Amino acid sequence: MSVGIYGLGRFGFFWAGHLAKHVEVKGYNRSPLARYPEGVARASEDEVLSCDTVILCVAISSFKEVVTRIAGRLRPDALVMDTCSVKVYPAQVMGSLLPPSVQIIATHPMFGPDSAKNGLAGLPLVFSPIRADSDAADRWLQTFRSMGLQVLKMDCDLHDREAAYSQGVTHFVGRVLDELHLKSTEIATLGYRNLMTIVEQTCNDPLQLFYDLQRYNPYAHDMHLRLKDALDTVLAVLDAQDNASMEIR
Repeated sequence: MSVGIYGLGRFGFFWAGHLAKHVEVKGYNRSPLARYPEGVARASEDEVLSCDTVILCVAISSFKEVVTRIAGRLRPDALVMDTCSVKVYPAQVMGSLLPPSVQIIATHPMFGPDSAKNGLAGLPLVFSPIRADSDAADRWLQTFRSMGLQVLKMDCDLHDREAAYSQGVTHFVGRVLDELHLKSTEIATLGYRNLMTIVEQTCNDPLQLFYDLQRYNPYAHDMHLRLKDALDTVLAVLDAQDNASMEIR
């Protein structure tokens, strides 16, 4: 089974390197200066698109443009997977633009170079067959499990509803904390150090990923409103306490 990784940005580079330990991997990046991980063969765009499985590691905001460009250049029996952090949108794009003979599996590796720096063992990967026969799906299920991953078969809509909070809130809070320019201190509590870890794990990723998570998840807007309401509630309680203290004095 030949696997082509389309896009070798920060996550694509990381993912290609791990996959290359288990399957034959070719990689393509639009920048000729891109680094290639150990075990990944440098390939042209056409060579990657001729692989049995093509894995798209591109920004959510450019996903439709990429799928439109490559749709007619895939082999008829190819399997295409995405790695986007939202699932409804890319599943709809692939389902509507890729030829009917092309198989589709939506995936979301729920980790990255920072959160997986100590290895992949036990980390979750969401696995959503959109248009795939059982042999192809089972083959990739076994491959991912052999990598030590916890594979979660999940509907795309359910993924986005849950990820709007589990991932969306984390990235939102990480960016807010980054705006505070927090510094390490020798009196740091464990909780504070954990907050610093959130900043590290979210703000090392491209800012475009943060924008895309908030724009392309259909449930993100509701999360923003609830987050704002929660902050307003806590601040209102503090204001009430301050007013009560002033009255006592």
